[in-house]
Amino acid sequence: MIMHELGVVFHVIKIVEEIATENELTEVESVTLELGEVSGVIESYLQNCWKWAVKKRSEILKDAVLKVETIPAVTYCESCRRVYGTIEHGKICPYCRSDNTYLQQGNEFQIKEISAC
Repeated sequence: MIMHELGVVFHVIKIVEEIATENELTEVESVTLELGEVSGVIESYLQNCWKWAVKKRSEILKDAVLKVETIPAVTYCESCRRVYGTIEHGKICPYCRSDNTYLQQGNEFQIKEISAC
């Protein structure tokens, strides 16, 4: 599973380096990611991969801190038109017991902010 997070980290590093270069930054202090609860990315693995990869692969990011903001998973029920916590209840609506539901948020993975020194 850690290989998945390593690939994700390499991708984030590449994007941040491109943005840093476009903006003539010489050093990045931190990168903030938004990570959905059900995105499939494990934050602790992501943090470990980040610490290793920025030291080995990026001069601009070598001391950058990775900050992660968790986006809660929320599901919408089309039958009763209510929302509920996906982690707690899964696909079945706790209000009307319908399975006519879809994930409204919580599978995101995006760069929110890049802070330069």
